[in-house]
Amino acid sequence: MIILQSVVFGLLAIGSSAGAGADEAHLEVSVSDRYVDPGAEIEVRWTARGFDSLTLEPGGIDLSKLGKDGMGGMTMKVLETTVYTLTAKQGNEEVRKSIRVAVGPPRPNLVFFLVDDMGWQDCSVPFHHDAAGNPVISELNRRYRTPHMEKLAEGGLRFSRAYAHPVCTPSRIAWLTGKNPARHHVTNWTSPDGSETGDQDLEHLRSPREWRRKGIARGETTLPGVLSEAGYRTIHCGKGHFGSRGSYGQFPTALGFDVNIAGCEIGHPGSYSGDYGQSTSRAVPGLEAYHHKDVHLTDALTKELLREISSAVEEGVPFFASMAHYAVHSPFQEDARFAANYPGMTGPERAYATLIEGMDRSLGDIMAGLEKLGVAEDTLIVFLSDNGGDAPMARGNAPLRAKKGWAYEGGIRVPMIASWARRDSTNAFQKSVPIPAAGIEDDLVHISDIFPTFLALARCGPVESADGHDLSAYLRGEAGEHRPQRLVIHFPHNHNDRFFSVLHEGTWKLIYRYEDGSQELYQLATDLGETRDLAATEPERVRRMTATLEAELKEMGAQFPWNLKTGAEEKIRPIPEP
Repeated sequence: MIILQSVVFGLLAIGSSAGAGADEAHLEVSVSDRYVDPGAEIEVRWTARGFDSLTLEPGGIDLSKLGKDGMGGMTMKVLETTVYTLTAKQGNEEVRKSIRVAVGPPRPNLVFFLVDDMGWQDCSVPFHHDAAGNPVISELNRRYRTPHMEKLAEGGLRFSRAYAHPVCTPSRIAWLTGKNPARHHVTNWTSPDGSETGDQDLEHLRSPREWRRKGIARGETTLPGVLSEAGYRTIHCGKGHFGSRGSYGQFPTALGFDVNIAGCEIGHPGSYSGDYGQSTSRAVPGLEAYHHKDVHLTDALTKELLREISSAVEEGVPFFASMAHYAVHSPFQEDARFAANYPGMTGPERAYATLIEGMDRSLGDIMAGLEKLGVAEDTLIVFLSDNGGDAPMARGNAPLRAKKGWAYEGGIRVPMIASWARRDSTNAFQKSVPIPAAGIEDDLVHISDIFPTFLALARCGPVESADGHDLSAYLRGEAGEHRPQRLVIHFPHNHNDRFFSVLHEGTWKLIYRYEDGSQELYQLATDLGETRDLAATEPERVRRMTATLEAELKEMGAQFPWNLKTGAEEKIRPIPEP
């Protein structure tokens, strides 16, 4: 945080409270505005009782002459983001209170609505459409009720080819840092205690020796960190899973979030009801006020997020809210509010459907809350899932093949929507970024793109992103490709599927398997379900794409499976020229 001098313009009314003793010592500091234009004047106010001396920084302004007990204030000109610190001393005791006033241009509010383990088709919004742009309604689209997702999609842009990593932690650190997991080296989910995940080795292959089992590395530049420095109130709500217990990334507040609601090292809750798993190793922290109050975890998180958003709005501060739901990850426990909507289902399938609808209700409640606060037109929402679906039923991601953890589309293709919370063509932010209503974008995008896109929307200036690409041009409805149509997904582990890397090039997809050096090739434009492996009939394309994949992984400094027989990394085996 850069602290710069402010100019003292004048002394406001000062009061005193005679006779206050040391045991009644009290110190508070407040400001009249928390986010202002450069050069704006604010009032810094304080209450200080029971102290011998009082100093205000920046400037080293000695307030002792005002008396050891009193109330006061000063008019300050704020030139740049400034932290005002009041230091009070009583003998050898020292107390400090600080408050930040941010300086910057008008900035939109940003909500990143991230769902856990939600599949591409786990909603009533169709992300699949034919060549003419007509929606292809699937059985799953008919199964689930997500009216608020429908509203969001009607007002904004759906991305039909959005991708994440096959499991959660790598994806979460990808959006946080703008780095591909092959580069940030958290390539698998992290266990709460920081040990190996327990995924099974093969006879001759094991996870890379030095993959980051404890989560995100210290010192990474993060999206909330940059936004916080720019003056945003940065709020995390829900699942963290950025790092293991005792690690740098265990709690989101270490990663640039000003506020953390219920985020820690766990990857799923012990329970969605009762006390949210306090008697288990997966206890959700910080929600004691809701324990045993018949409030579903999804609803409790939503209420707490809206409380923090309301506080930011009251203080006039732009906010970035990461609503990272624990839903719809297992355990598949019913959200009783919606059970009656699925009379034909039982067991885990019905529970999963209610978790989906509960998640959607949260989206609707947040949109309604933004309306009530009068900031919906100033707030952009991006909806995304952290990996492919894990529904407790056969063909739970149809028409996509497989599920979470797999190299096939069911493991990595996710639903994504970007929209203003309320459309308003006269709004200055929306004039700058007029997201097309009911739009569909077929270009390939990736979860790491969130980092540069949000920074661009926040007008934070150029911040280097190693792998993510700014999607703002898509949000403005500009024609053409606005990010390379190439993507590497690297998973040197064994979790459902085993030790693989994927290269997307346009609509072509190569899967390389480290187990035996084999390749699979699919043309997704004509074979969305990956039923026809074309590797044997397209050998030159396989050779070229394998070479590209090898070069991309080398540039990112990727780690590879450990070959137990050779005692070395099992890297990609280049295919020789014919």
